Amino acid sequence: MLNLIRDDGYQLSDDPGRLDVDRVHRWLSTDAYWALGRPRELLLRAIDGSTAYGVYAPDGEQVAFARVVTDGATFGWLCDVYVQPAARGRGLARWLVGVVRDRLDRLGVRRILLTTWDAHGVYAEVGFTALTNPGQWMELILREIPDRTGTDPVTPITGKEVAPPCPLP
Repeated sequence: MLNLIRDDGYQLSDDPGRLDVDRVHRWLSTDAYWALGRPRELLLRAIDGSTAYGVYAPDGEQVAFARVVTDGATFGWLCDVYVQPAARGRGLARWLVGVVRDRLDRLGVRRILLTTWDAHGVYAEVGFTALTNPGQWMELILREIPDRTGTDPVTPITGKEVAPPCPLP
């Protein structure tokens, strides 16, 4: 298990037993534009199929989350990166993503991908760039985001009212 501690007392761990899944679900399903309304059961399945990371304040409270889907040899997909609003501005996302990058690099992973609508600067600081040849990449959407017509809309709690130009998985 990975357990790193910064000088300011923040801890980063990949111990799945330490994750506050209820908190992570609340963050993602109510405030992350890419996961609004995501059912808890789906999050649990996603965590089970990933390496999940938590960042914890000095008092032990979880303040950030990310997960990576990888074969551990050639490819990784970094996703669900989230820092709670009160903990932003401390470099926690940069630290978290940098640690994930370094761990995958040590495994020999050649490429890590992610998608973002609004955090390009954070990822650029740890080496991410736009796709060199986006025309080479393709996608296959097997399931559309469920139609929420007739239900109460989920509005992000941090006020990001504008939807991204296209829905993300």
